[in-house]
Amino acid sequence: MQMRAARYRGAGGTEVIVFDDVAMPVPGSREILVRVRAAGLNRADILQRAGHYPAPPGWPADIPGMEYAGVVEQTGADVQRWRPGDRVMGLVGGGAHARYVVVHEEEALPIPAQLDDASAAAIPEAFLTGWDALVYRARLSRSERVLLHSVASGVGTATVQLCRLLGIVAIGTSRSADKLARLQAFGLAQGIDTRTHSFREALREPVHAVIDTLGGPVFPDNLAVLLPRGRLVILGFLLGSKTEADLAMVLRKRLEIIGTTMRARTLEERIPLLREFEAKVLPHFVPRAPGEEPELKPVVDRVIPMTALAQAHDAMERNETFGKVVLVWE
Repeated sequence: MQMRAARYRGAGGTEVIVFDDVAMPVPGSREILVRVRAAGLNRADILQRAGHYPAPPGWPADIPGMEYAGVVEQTGADVQRWRPGDRVMGLVGGGAHARYVVVHEEEALPIPAQLDDASAAAIPEAFLTGWDALVYRARLSRSERVLLHSVASGVGTATVQLCRLLGIVAIGTSRSADKLARLQAFGLAQGIDTRTHSFREALREPVHAVIDTLGGPVFPDNLAVLLPRGRLVILGFLLGSKTEADLAMVLRKRLEIIGTTMRARTLEERIPLLREFEAKVLPHFVPRAPGEEPELKPVVDRVIPMTALAQAHDAMERNETFGKVVLVWE
């Protein structure tokens, strides 16, 4: 059987995006076949299109997409957690921008009943990355301060909300004063417009951790704004991966530099994080009482048909978006 999928026919601009009929994946004994209804777009998809971020081994090399929301279509013989018709969401190493995706039963998360598919597709990458960065990589405690770069991104808008949930003080940078103002409603304590201010100069006091997506050009300033024994967590390098820095500061302040990515992790690494996320974080997407707002909300900037994937890439590359771009199959 075949299915429709977005593919990259080589590396380049949006002209390499095509839609083809490809072989439908077949679930193994402990895997589920998910009919994808919505899928998130991530910077990693754009980097992969440009030839800079290949899919990990075992995932489709030419079909992008790292997060999905949909319905279980078929289960393997030994699957126990799910039945056909269950609504699920989750992370994959690639292949989510297709009509179907196969995942291990332990990698899928239940979609809270109150959420539609587009909202659910905006959760996995952003909130799992934020939770892992705050709790496990930066090891932040209540009342500690964290600086979040690119705070209006999908990961940024999710991490600000998680900071509020955990009692962590969130400070963020962006090149848009309007986006920073909007983030105050999500719990941002201080916003720094880097078009007009250096974050190093604008910070009111040093921070316990920096969660960075910008990379090399800001590396020296990241080190400078950290308190002694601070943690720099590097999620990406949108501005480049090369830098020059005085490493004496790392020794003098006993700093930790931590690199992390969700995509390259093994199944064995992902499962404990997913189970904890399901138990400790997912309940906060559900209102505690009728009429109340949930403590956590996926921030969806726009919902675009999957067939308009090129336009979605263009919007993200122009930094027009606030939160997540979600693609849906019509």
